[in-house]
Amino acid sequence: MNSSGVGDRSNMRSVRLGMWLGLLGVVGFSATLPATRLAVYYIDPLIVGLGRALVAAVGAMVMLLLTRQPLPAAAQLKGLMVVALGVIVGFPLLSAIALQQLPAAHGAVVVAVLPMLTAVVGAIRMRQRPSIQFWLVSMVGTLLVVVFAVGSDTQGLQAADGILFLACLAAAFGYVEGGRLAKDMGGWQVICWALVLVMPFLLLPVGWSFHQHGFDAPLSGWLAFLYVSLVSQFLAFFLWYQGMAMAGVVRVSQLQLLQPFMTLLVAAVVLDEVITSGMIAFAVAVVATVAVGRRMPIVQH
Repeated sequence: MNSSGVGDRSNMRSVRLGMWLGLLGVVGFSATLPATRLAVYYIDPLIVGLGRALVAAVGAMVMLLLTRQPLPAAAQLKGLMVVALGVIVGFPLLSAIALQQLPAAHGAVVVAVLPMLTAVVGAIRMRQRPSIQFWLVSMVGTLLVVVFAVGSDTQGLQAADGILFLACLAAAFGYVEGGRLAKDMGGWQVICWALVLVMPFLLLPVGWSFHQHGFDAPLSGWLAFLYVSLVSQFLAFFLWYQGMAMAGVVRVSQLQLLQPFMTLLVAAVVLDEVITSGMIAFAVAVVATVAVGRRMPIVQH
């Protein structure tokens, strides 16, 4: 049997598994905006945005200690700090601030630009060269979401949209750097080390916010906070970064085109928002672009 054929099949299995892991990560991320929206209604956004990382960091330290993981190499520390600034500080804090003013459904369509931002950052950082067809399909998917936003019942563009866009840009850098590091460190090790490294810098601002605002919030607010702490900030990243390591940053990033519509579904259940036939139609169209995009060639420089 041709050894190259065996290697090709093994690589395809790895890519397929990576795509499934990435999809499960997106499922975990899909409730982030509704949970954040619910949490910031009762809890200060500084606590929601940064406090979630402190909770997740406790779990991260336990896992690193139990599995006796070696310390990151000096060359990896810079990348881990990029991950921390992007997905532990930047996106959570900025999105929490924005969602004080934006409904979750509106936020969902704005966050739909994240796959394209991640693809652009990933192509540059990872020295990948997606085909023209890949970019065209990605732009079609993003355009579909933009058309949905313009034609939906959301409130149109607001100042908070700019904050949410900056949050997406921060996340794109964190996703790409985390996907790059995951190839050497493993997906869950990346997010665990990033959480542990940034933890000391979060104690003061989060402690100050608790001192100013206290712990007064209903159970629903704290349950939403626990979700963004343990799932959005921790468990979903295990799957997401491992998927990127196995299937590629640019390709897996396109799965997040599905996230706005998953988020709308969660928002309908949690926040009593209405899902229309138009939303379902756009969701089907975006799923089609992701399926086509998976088959477009991506080569390494």
